[in-house]
Amino acid sequence: MLAPVAPRPQREAARWSLRRVDDPDLAWYRELYARVGGPYLWASRLALGDERLGALLRDEAVEVYVFRDGARDEGLLELDFRVPGECEIVYFGVTAEYVGTGAGRFLMNRALEIAWAQPIRRFWLHTCTLDHPKAVAFYERSGFRAFKREIEIFDDPRALGHLPRDVAPGVPLFE
Repeated sequence: MLAPVAPRPQREAARWSLRRVDDPDLAWYRELYARVGGPYLWASRLALGDERLGALLRDEAVEVYVFRDGARDEGLLELDFRVPGECEIVYFGVTAEYVGTGAGRFLMNRALEIAWAQPIRRFWLHTCTLDHPKAVAFYERSGFRAFKREIEIFDDPRALGHLPRDVAPGVPLFE
């Protein structure tokens, strides 16, 4: 995305909010990260030691937000402004219970507001075939356009012990 776009209509939910977490507790972050990303085999943050993860999340150019439903933490947004003039959505998602409820649209509209409030010229993200089947269409409706495709190969985080073996049951585990 090379210019701001108008936010798309969203469902209003009085209990939904987004809160910035300036100094995230690492246990809290890992638990939420695993709940949101487990179905999509998110594991890179789980493999980092406390020192490295803490330094990354506490970098003043990295912003962590939690999507909340009342007092429940049910989504994660991580924005990276470390490259001047750019913002990358590093992590974006809601827990399985909130997929399809409009919570993702709520979260994306907030991400657009936050990112474009900064002096950036590019707002971007990575996605992959392990993401939700409707993710690419959602990102395109949000104003993003594909600019590059790559093949990446990584070890299954379930086989490495970073995620429980029963997450992402639709993704075969080969050993």
